[in-house]
Amino acid sequence: MKTAWVTGAGKGIGKAIALAIAARGIRVAVSARTASDIENVAQEIRAGGGEACAVACDVTQPDAIANAVAQMRAQCGAVTILVNNAGVAGSHKFLGHDDALWHKILDTNLNSVYYVTKAVAPMMVEANWGRIINIASVASKVGAKYTAAYTASKHGVLGLTRALAAEFVGNNITVNAICPAYVDTPMTDATVVNMMTRSKMSETDARAYLAKLSPQNRLITSEEVAHVALMLIDDEARGITGQAINVDGGMVMF
Repeated sequence: MKTAWVTGAGKGIGKAIALAIAARGIRVAVSARTASDIENVAQEIRAGGGEACAVACDVTQPDAIANAVAQMRAQCGAVTILVNNAGVAGSHKFLGHDDALWHKILDTNLNSVYYVTKAVAPMMVEANWGRIINIASVASKVGAKYTAAYTASKHGVLGLTRALAAEFVGNNITVNAICPAYVDTPMTDATVVNMMTRSKMSETDARAYLAKLSPQNRLITSEEVAHVALMLIDDEARGITGQAINVDGGMVMF
């Protein structure tokens, strides 16, 4: 049985991906900083007949990642499917940009992908098979005002995805990115609150504004992103690598 590791799996996109992978009969290691969240996800997987282990981990810290990988190998076996989903959002005008916010976003969204993948890739090379899926964003392809740190981090994820795809192509390891638009998750809830605070918009108007950014006039669901992740894991998807697949209702058409 293969083992997958999903970071940021306590809620939202990560939780949906973890549940979907487990439903395919793949053992899942779920991680996040909040132990109670991932234990709840692991219990949900087990209640559905799947196998899961929950390992609390701050993926911005290499030592914590090393400890988490050791726990996962002991409890779940070698990881050959990796979903780098952990992430944060934040916005600020570039003039007077908060340096702490810049480092927090880059550490969580980009450096974590580097550290976690570096820790897991040797297991995939040893197995001569692997799948690395990085949850990027449409912000990895376009820029928007007030999102310098977030946009830079997601552009970095896309660049790293393409570089690793080229490096590991001879090891039967595919590396791809999924690029959602606004997804109906707690992260987007926080964006709505931020919009309400800064612009005095109502919650209804803020959500409607985000929905209208998509030609389909709606937010993406976590399950839609999970569906693409499942497709990329399949053996039939072995010819797909180095790609950045939009899940955005047509928001970014290239």
